[in-house]
Amino acid sequence: MHIRKIRIQNFRLLKDTTLDLEDESNNELSLLIGKNNSGKTSFIVLFEKFLKSRKFYYDDFPLSLREDIHNLSEKTDEYSIAIRLSLSIKYGEEDNLQNLSEFIVDLDPKCNTARISFEATINKSKLLKDLDVVAKKKDEFIKKNLSDYIQVRYYIFNEYSDFEPKHRSNLIQKDVSDVNSLINLKIIQANRNVTSSDAKPQERKILSHLTTQFYNSKVNISHDELDGINSSIIEADSQLSSNYKIFFEPFLKNAKSFLGLTELNVVSDLQSKEVMANHSKITYGKDSTELPEHLNGLGYMNILYLLLNIEIEKADFKETGRDINLLFIEEPEAHTHPQLQYVFIDQITKTLKGIKGLQAFISTHSAHIVKKCNFRDIRYFRIKKDEANTDIRNFYIELQSRYADVKNVDIDKVEKENFKFLNQYLTIESSELFFAEKIIFIEGTSEKMLLPYFINKFDQDGMGDKDEVALTSQNISILEVGANAKAFKHFLDFLEIKTLIITDLDTTEKKIKKGDNGKDSISYTACPAKVGTHTSNATLRHYYNSPKFEEVGFSAWMEKLKEQSHDDPSPLIKIAYQDVEDGYQGRSFEEAFVSANMDDIGNNLEDVDGLKNKSKFDECKSDPDKFVDVMLDSKGKSSFASSLLYLALSKENLKWNIPSYIKEGLKWIAK
Repeated sequence: MHIRKIRIQNFRLLKDTTLDLEDESNNELSLLIGKNNSGKTSFIVLFEKFLKSRKFYYDDFPLSLREDIHNLSEKTDEYSIAIRLSLSIKYGEEDNLQNLSEFIVDLDPKCNTARISFEATINKSKLLKDLDVVAKKKDEFIKKNLSDYIQVRYYIFNEYSDFEPKHRSNLIQKDVSDVNSLINLKIIQANRNVTSSDAKPQERKILSHLTTQFYNSKVNISHDELDGINSSIIEADSQLSSNYKIFFEPFLKNAKSFLGLTELNVVSDLQSKEVMANHSKITYGKDSTELPEHLNGLGYMNILYLLLNIEIEKADFKETGRDINLLFIEEPEAHTHPQLQYVFIDQITKTLKGIKGLQAFISTHSAHIVKKCNFRDIRYFRIKKDEANTDIRNFYIELQSRYADVKNVDIDKVEKENFKFLNQYLTIESSELFFAEKIIFIEGTSEKMLLPYFINKFDQDGMGDKDEVALTSQNISILEVGANAKAFKHFLDFLEIKTLIITDLDTTEKKIKKGDNGKDSISYTACPAKVGTHTSNATLRHYYNSPKFEEVGFSAWMEKLKEQSHDDPSPLIKIAYQDVEDGYQGRSFEEAFVSANMDDIGNNLEDVDGLKNKSKFDECKSDPDKFVDVMLDSKGKSSFASSLLYLALSKENLKWNIPSYIKEGLKWIAK
């Protein structure tokens, strides 16, 4: 038995949002990720409000519904603006349906789904009556007091249309006790109370307090595990009672004589709960080098806090024996370095094993946690700005369907290879793309070294619009992907992230050579852009939908490429490659950079690495193609770029010019 679908309506950014769990082969863990303020916390809070506090406020309603609330009248359909959480629960023949049977209305043996909805509605008649008494500032009254007019109810439903006024008679109302008998909710929140060594003494023992809670949770369900502790306490009682008898003998003798008592004793009466609460603590270290918990690092304290809390909640899940156990963990990465985050996500699934009916949800902003998780578990929160709503996407299933082509076997094969590459890349290389506001893909080592310098210079020289946030202050992920940018297209479309791809024109020319067998062999060799008839760049060919070389339309496509007249692949993706600057067009970054900085390179020639034949500079300085061909060592490109960066940072008066195609790309991504 498990929740297979969650639908949320009219709660903050979650205007009409569905989380689909149906396609998971393993329903135990879902990873909730997305950019800041995309609705992840609201998703968790809504469960807490319906299953715990049952309290809603004015600010819980979406902005788009505020006007309807302020204009409330007898004609208003209060159910259309209700906050609603609907669960579709899938069950099987092997499940014990004692608790769920309260919510099963379809007795068809083929039916295996029960549907429950929690609804928070405005008590329209009561609010309108009280608004009549309020002479002025009705809007302020609603903002401050709306929570007093919101009523929470629980229903069984068959179809979502049952919530419409004309079909509400189909709803069957249930008591909150029925829901509580079925669902057990636990939340480990992000604002965990771990503290540093600067905290007050009473605030320093948060972990030790949790060990007491853990002990108390075991008292009720695991007597065997506590035998050792209880035996030790009984033995300590006996020893203390003997010592008390000797220590208090003068007092006891006088008391007996004075009061005429025959028997008066002081005995030990240790209680295990009190011992745990007041006389136990967590330390770290060994033997005489033990240190108190508050001197441990915050990262370790955070992980220990999480583990103890999880053990406490596990004990409660087992003791209460509900059919559906929901565990939400908010941002477990707080205060922890990447290695600890890896350990946490590796161990969490093992820790949660064995809990009947468990469905755990972890919200995170950590690329390290995402990197170590199973991508099938990812649920991506994306704000649909045009609809003021958050969309929750089943990352793996939905993206996999995009990397396919049922009409073309060859394309389908390539797309599947791209998806496999993407899956591996995000696991091995970088999962930060999930959290980026913008992305810049670069092709080679030279661009990787120099792009941060170009971005800083772009900001310092005020090349962007005055009203824009500086590029260095924006959340932009810069990744070197080589010639593999083509594999990211569907991924970028899926996440709807603005992306600049900086690549090379890579012009080639066709060569036909007669082989020993008398047959012609065709090759495409690198050549200057001005004579190039083809391109070897797979990224350009993929994003601009290149015809095959032998097709009639290829020549026209290639001319448009050199002229930079192809349309951008999408409003959110731009390709930046060498354009014509001062009458010259390079085929790669090196030619374009040399063309834009020839004089400064000449003035610093002795300090520029990665070059050969430096004595030939004068004959090459008027032709960037010749400079790269004759003077740039083919194995020295990284040394060349590294020395350029060193010179720019060490020589105060030297400022390299940004090649125009990169400058234009930065202007676009800055907006």
